[in-house]
Parts: sequence; structure tokens; C-alpha cells
Amino acid sequence: MSTSSTQSRGINRRTNLSQAERRSSQYGLLRSSHRHVAQNDAYTYALRVAYLSYLLQPRARRLQHVAAPQPQIQRASTSVNDLMKDFTLVRDSKSTRFPHGFMSELEKRLTGVLMGKERRPEYGDAVVKRTFAVFYTAFTEQSFRKRMEKDRRVEDLVLIFFSSATKELAKGKAATDDAWKLMVDRHVALFVRLISSTLKDHDWVRDRPELTSRLATLESKLLKHDQDLAAASQRTGGAGGMTIEVEIPLTHEVKDIPLAQVVARMFGLTNTQVQSDISKNKPSWTEKAALTDLKNYQNLINVNSPKTIRRDDFDLEDAYESWRKAEGRDLSQLMLAIMQSNPELAKSTPGGNLPQFMPGASGAGGSDSGPTEPLRKHSGHSESESSYVIDQPVDLSALNLNVDGFEDPNDGDVDFTFVPPDPRGYYRYIVAQALTHDLKDQGLQPSEANETTPAIKLLSKQSTELLNEVALRWRIPHSSRMILFLDVIKEKFIDQEIDLDTLDEAFSFLKAPLAVTRKSASSQPVPSFYDRSKWTKADIALNRQILSSLDDALLRDLYDLMQQCYGSKPPSIGPAMHVLENHVHDDPLFFKSPEAIERFSEQLRGGLKQKASDVFADLVHANIPTTADQWEFYNVIQLGKAVVKLAERIQKRYRKNPEILGVNPLMTLVETIFPLFGSDAGYFVGQILERMGDDIGIEEGFELYKELAEIRRVQTDALPEVPFAFNIEDQLARFVQRWIEMTDRNILDWVDGAIRHDKFNVRTNFPDQVPSDDERHSESIIDIFRSFNQSVDQIVQLNWDNDVQYAKFMTSLAKTICTGIARYCEIVEQKFAKEMDRLSPEQEIASNQTRQGKWVQLARDTWNNKEKIEPFQFFPESFVKLNNVEWAVYQLDKLQNSVNVDACAEVIRKSLPATSQRQRKITKYVFTIKIVEAEDLKACDVNGLSDPYVVLGDEYQKRLAKTRIIYGSLNPRWEETVDITTTGPLNIIATIWDWDTLGDHDCVGRTSIKLDPSHFSDFMPREYWLDLDTQGRLLLRVNMEGERDDIIFYYGKAFRALKRTERDMTRIITDKVTK
Repeated sequence: MSTSSTQSRGINRRTNLSQAERRSSQYGLLRSSHRHVAQNDAYTYALRVAYLSYLLQPRARRLQHVAAPQPQIQRASTSVNDLMKDFTLVRDSKSTRFPHGFMSELEKRLTGVLMGKERRPEYGDAVVKRTFAVFYTAFTEQSFRKRMEKDRRVEDLVLIFFSSATKELAKGKAATDDAWKLMVDRHVALFVRLISSTLKDHDWVRDRPELTSRLATLESKLLKHDQDLAAASQRTGGAGGMTIEVEIPLTHEVKDIPLAQVVARMFGLTNTQVQSDISKNKPSWTEKAALTDLKNYQNLINVNSPKTIRRDDFDLEDAYESWRKAEGRDLSQLMLAIMQSNPELAKSTPGGNLPQFMPGASGAGGSDSGPTEPLRKHSGHSESESSYVIDQPVDLSALNLNVDGFEDPNDGDVDFTFVPPDPRGYYRYIVAQALTHDLKDQGLQPSEANETTPAIKLLSKQSTELLNEVALRWRIPHSSRMILFLDVIKEKFIDQEIDLDTLDEAFSFLKAPLAVTRKSASSQPVPSFYDRSKWTKADIALNRQILSSLDDALLRDLYDLMQQCYGSKPPSIGPAMHVLENHVHDDPLFFKSPEAIERFSEQLRGGLKQKASDVFADLVHANIPTTADQWEFYNVIQLGKAVVKLAERIQKRYRKNPEILGVNPLMTLVETIFPLFGSDAGYFVGQILERMGDDIGIEEGFELYKELAEIRRVQTDALPEVPFAFNIEDQLARFVQRWIEMTDRNILDWVDGAIRHDKFNVRTNFPDQVPSDDERHSESIIDIFRSFNQSVDQIVQLNWDNDVQYAKFMTSLAKTICTGIARYCEIVEQKFAKEMDRLSPEQEIASNQTRQGKWVQLARDTWNNKEKIEPFQFFPESFVKLNNVEWAVYQLDKLQNSVNVDACAEVIRKSLPATSQRQRKITKYVFTIKIVEAEDLKACDVNGLSDPYVVLGDEYQKRLAKTRIIYGSLNPRWEETVDITTTGPLNIIATIWDWDTLGDHDCVGRTSIKLDPSHFSDFMPREYWLDLDTQGRLLLRVNMEGERDDIIFYYGKAFRALKRTERDMTRIITDKVTK
């Protein structure tokens, strides 16, 4: 990746190293890992290590047969006829013949031998199979098979097999070679053994004991010298001898050096080029040079040379002592492994003999290997490939690690053959080279886990083996291996050569627990990634630098990812957050000031706000037409739905992790787009209302209010201190008022239609049964109150957020409901009265008589002292109407409670100024007149009594109310109430009539009263005894109530209308029953 592209990601490569890292004179660990390393130099030193590993690997061995001297062995007999003599002496004996069916079973056994299915091992030899195959050809010949089935003689089978074996084994043999003849006897013995086994397996032995005995005798004669073809030493003709292991000499060819092939692939070279380098440097790349390197390094440690790790390179004294002690043991093991690989080096080691194994001590893990074949182990290698540890107690007292003529390293440089001048830098270069190569390999085989290295998929098994061998020979501590590996990973991630998954895998590899093995390959304790107590200062400093660089890179990536968080399908931030939180921020060495963290959070928040503004602009462009003449409420509604949908999607997306590094994407979105939407929506709505006015549908206004109210609720919950951009209720209250006015205009039609379609029948499916209370009323009152409830619910469901306006809406709607109930009571009462006032058939006949005829009939009834009783026939529909009124009272009470009229009235009262409350002008007045009783009325009937009832009317002779009839009384008591509404003074004329069955009703008397609101300004009830114009008087109780625009008044008026209707209907029914 270029420098410019790296800088574009906001990552500044840090070139200033800590003081510990600048100590470039140190060997092994602390030399600068950023020092330039030439590729050819890195290749050369990697190849040296690969070649040294090849030199020190355990020598491969192979088996070699050493033939024994050939003894003179005589055959069992000079001819086959002598062997078969026992069979030929008793040729006709039945007991020496094989049974019927034997040929088929023998053929199966022969087939098994040829196919390798015979369970006995002696039949598995290739020569034996070849001999049996030749015999099988003759055995399956038709004529031979027929003859054998007839004669059933064993000796014929044996002779044919003998002939076939002789011909086959004699092929290619010299005339003087008689060894093959002894093999013929053995093969014939195997054939005889197969015959005996076949007889035994099928239980034919009991019937033919003589045949079984002679077969056993024949087999023993053929194996006179106890030869057995199952023994390997007898398969070549019984020549004997022994097998020994011999060491395979080294070829020094690349095809036999696996690590050299890895180096070639890693650096892009051919095997021929690598072979040329090995051949050219083979004289100097020797075990002796490796041993000298180790001794020089040991002496550098002993003299505390600045070219090695020293006490100042550790924070703790214990860490340095632990490293030095383990390093000494490891060096001794390495030297001993070299001298065991090349024992000649022990002769050139002055100061004593080669260190000896201590057989009295038990090796670690209970190893039983001897000194000639020590177990060697190294991370990443199998036992046959390692070149490091000896798994035996060793006496190192005789080993001299000093190099003759060694000079103080402060006086000059020490040259190494296999160790580069900057082991740390060279190791890092090779790690980078290995990663670059293996990451491109699609068929990468992960390395195997061992006691120092977990399994990893970033590096192949071969690359891991090379790196471990390099680190071993160059004495790179395990902590440095981890941190240099991580440094390479960091660089490749910044250069975008690897992705987040690979970075996470690298951290997981470093943190994975190490495998527990029988014996570690190194004496040094292997620290975990988080155990920095054994680390050097340079490793700790480099680790801090890596974490800081990764933090910068990951935050930049995270910033770029978060800029897409408001999109429909944003990329996942999970991998970046996982690496950042679990691998960078959780590391004890990582530090970042709170100011820097807050600075990034502010940058991220600012970027998200700008992105939210852009997203809102896109939503406006997608939902709002470009020209104002095309704007409609529908567009604003769609814009609001898009905003809410976006907020819900972001809320769901970040439900589990609402904050990302101190920034809440949802809150940032709400803080940005909701105020923007409120401001724009207010402008759009104002323009649309100004242009269209009442042409906008009421339902559109309601839907817009719901959408705007929901957005305002979300904004209020999230931003309680930020008010919504405009007052939604003030803008859209006109739609509610229009809807109430429409309801008021239609209420009378609703009532008339419901009554018109109602037959006032009991609603029951079982006419023969007594209907329940819920079935006693008819459909009209149900339909009317369903309309009332729907009207109330329509406003309630808006969730209007202005209590004063809501109370006014409910007041207006209460007036409409009151109008509807008054209309229903009026019509129902008229229908009921018509049903009650109908004439009976006798009354209809009497009504058609002349006046003289009526008096004659009355005189006749009086002379006969006859009181005629005619029961009134009620219609069921009349009682249903009464039930409807009663049910309406119950439903109106429920409706009043659901509306909470008291709270509405209180809200309106508090919203008015004090002066307005005192100066409320009443334009309508309701007079409640209670007709109580009358006294000393005039008698109009012949019996000296009257049947009085009262009719109230105005001065224009308009009938306002009528009481029930009190039969046979001159002092009647009615106790009935009537409401009369007026806008000013009103004269009321009360007329008392005498009800007559026949003819016109007689006038008992008249009186009048003036209802003047000014006389009732105190709203106190008054009683008036009014004298009639004939005789007697009438008691009226009058109370005035100002009709006002008040919800309690309207519901009270509706209740009074229902109660009055119910009372009047009940009175009429009572009168009919009483009469």
C-alpha cells in the first residue's frame, strides 16, 4: 500500500522508538525491528537455519538383510512316491478316501487363498499364491474334476499339486541350485495342511480317522527340518540370515530438505537456485560452526556483553534471572544435540569428555529412550524431525563451553555463521515474508498446536516450523516472537493487506492457551500474552506502539462504518468493535486519555448529525413534491412515516448495544431529524391549509394529526427540553370542529332513520321464552348510542394534546348528543301517545252516534246501574319503546362517565379569566315547571266529580305539555314536571280539562303565569297558587336555569328529557290500567 493511501486512513507510522529499542548494539532481542533488512540477506540466513536443521535431524535408517551361511539340508525323501507310500498300500480302503462334496469345499478354500481371504498367515506369501494358482488351473479342469469325483483318492490330488509346484518353482533356477526343491516340499505341506483343515472344518474327521492320521504324517515328513512358511526367514527358500538397521547417508539435496523447500517458496526461488547456494556454502555451514555460534553466544552472556540481553532490559530482577538460568540450560541442550549428531565434534572439545547420560535418573515423563537414540523435541516438529531437546538426564559437568581465544566483545565484533547481525529485525522480516506468502495460498493447511504454539490458520504448518527453527537458532524469546508477529499483523492491517477477521484471528492465536505436553521443548517458561512480568522493556514498548496504531486505524474504520449506519443495509461494525474492545482496549498496556476519547466521540457525533441531516434531506426529496401546488397532507404524512420508520429501524438495529464508544446513533438521529421534520412539517401544513382550506378531507386532517402527534411524542421522550417546532393542535383543531359540526347536522337524520327502520320488537331468538334484560330494547336505541359512542371515540382516539380544546370538543359533542336524545324522546313519545290514545271498537261505534243517541245510551246505563269496564289492549311495541327509554338512561350514564364531564367542565372553567366567568351572558333560559296539584275544582260529571288533566300552552295557543288524567277527583295531584326553553319573557296558560269518554272534553278552568327571566335572576325555585277563572286553584312550582354552553348542562338536559319521557309514558300506562 502506498504512503498516501496509508495516510488517508489517518494512521501515522511511528518511527521514533523508545530508548530500549534504540539499543541497536544488543544481540538477540533488542535490536531495532524496523532496521532495513535486505531480502537476499534474510533469505541467506533463513536457508542457513533450514540447512542446519537438516544436518542435525536424526538420521533416517533402513532395514538391510544379511544372509546366513547356507547349510546342507537334505530333502525329506528322494522321491514323492516314498512320501505317498502310506496311501498307496491301502488304495481300496474307504477310510482313506475323501468324502462326497469335498471337492467343492476344497475349491472354495483354494479360491480364498488366491484372493487373500485365507485366515492363516502362511498362505499370504506371494510365491505360495503363485504355486496354488497353477494347481487351481489343473484342479478346475473338467476331466480331472470328474475323475476325482469318481475315485476320491487324496494321493491323486497331492501328486498333481506336487507336479504343479515343481514346474512353477523350477522356473529360472540354475541347474546347480537345489534350494528350490526344499521349497516344493514346504508348499506341498501347506496343501496337505489345507486338506486337513477342510476335513476338520466340516466334521469329516470322525468318519475318516485313518485319512486324517496319514495326512498328518505326510505333513510332518515334508517339514522334516521344522521349516514354517509363516516365518519371514523361510520365505526366500529358507536361506536364513538376519535383518539389521543401517543409517541412510545425507544427500544434501533440496528435495530431501523440507525447510529449504519452504524457504524457496517463501522467497520465490527455484529449488535449483537454493541447491546452488547450499552446495556453495556447504563447507562452512557445518555442525561445528553451529556449535561455535552457541559457545560465542554463551560467552557473551557470561561477560554481560551489551550485545545480549542484560539486567537493564527487564523491569524485574527475577525476570532477568529466570531468563538467564533457562537460557543456560537451553544452550547446553542445543550443544549436546549438535555433538550427538556429530560425535567427532566431542573430540575437538577441550576440557573433558562428551557429557554422559545419567542412567540412574528417570527422564522427564518417564521416557525409556537410550543414549543412542535420544528423543528430540521442538515446537512445530514431530519427534523424528526435531533438533533440540534431549529427553534424558545429562551430566554436563565435563562440558567446556569456552572458546579458545575468545576476546572481550567490547573490543571487537564476534562473527556468527548461522545468526544474523540483527536477529530481531531478520526474524520480523521472515515473519512478514511467511505471512505474505501463506495468505495468498488458498490451500493453506493450518499449523498444528504444540506446547509453545497454538494452532493457527494464518501460517502454514511448514512456515510455522521454519519460524520456530529460526527463533530457536537465533535465540528469540517467546515474548518477542509474539510481539514481532503482532507488529507484522498490525502493519499488514494498516496497509489493508488483511481484514478484520484475520486481525482477530491473529490476536486469538496469541491469546490461546498453550497445549500441555509431556515435556516442554525449552527450559524457558513460556509466558502468556497477558503475563508481561517476564517481558523485556523493548517488547512492552513495541506492544504499546502496536496497540496505539491499531486503535487509530480501527477508530478510523469505525468512523467510516458508522457514517453508513443510517442506510438500509449498513456494514456490520461488530468485527471492528470486537477487535477494538476485546483485543485493544482490554489490554493492560493500552492507555488513552479521557480527553482523546471524548474528542473522538464528538467527532463521531458530529459526523452522524451531518449524515442524519443528509438522510432527512433525501427523505424530503423522496416524499415531498418539488412544487408547492402539489403539496398535500398525504405527502407530509408519508414523510412523517418515513422518519418514524427510520427511527424504529435504528432503534432495533442498536437495541443490544445502544452506545458506540459513547455515541448513541438513535439519540443523534432523533436530535437531528425530528426538529428538522417539525420545522418543515409546520411550513408544509401552513402552506397547504392556506391554499386548500376546507377542501381538505376531515379524515386526512385526523391522520395527519396522529402522525405528527406520534413524532412529537417520540421527540418529547427523547428530548424533553426541546419543544416541537409548531403547535399541532392550533393548526388542526379546525378539522375536529368541522367533524363535530357535520355530526350535529346529521344527528337528526340518524335518529329519524334509526326509528324509521325499527319495528320495536323484542330482540330474542326464542319467542316462547321470557326475554332477558338485554333483549327487551330494540335496534333503534342501540344504533343511536352506537353512533354517539363512535363520535366520542373518534375524538378520544386522536389523543388530543390540548385539554382545553379537548374539553370544548366534548362540550360541543354533548350538545349534539342532547339534541339527538331530545329528538328520539319526542318521536318515541308521539308514537307511544298515538298507540295509547286509540279508540276501542265500542268507542268508535259510540263516536259515530248522534248527541241524542249518546244521552239515551247514558240514561239507559244509569237506569240499569251499570258500570261498564273495558280493559285497554296494550301493544307489545309500546312497552319496547318504554324499555328503550330506560336503556337510554343507563347508556347515557355510561357515556357521561367515559367522557368525564366533570373534568372537562373544570378544565374550561380554569381556562377562562376571572372576569369572563363573572360576566358570562346567558342567552337561553330553561324553566322547569312542576304541576303539583289543584284544589276545589268544578264538578263536570253527573256523579259530581271530574276527571281532570292539565294542558300548558303559550300565548299563541301552542301546546307545550300535558299531564296524566286523574279520574274521579276534585282535588287531583299530578306531581309532573315539564321543561320550557325560552330566550325572554313568556306567558304560560294552564288549562284544566275534564276528560269524557264520549263527546268533547269539558273545560274546568284556566289560569296563566308569566315566565320572566328577570324575576328568576337568583335562580331560586318558587311556588305559585294560581286561581282558576271558574273556581279552585292550581299549584305550580317554577325553577329557572340558564341554558349555557356547558357539558354538564347538556348531559343534564338529556337526562331530564329521558326521565320526563319515561315518566310520561309510565303515567299513561298507569292511567290505562287504573281506568
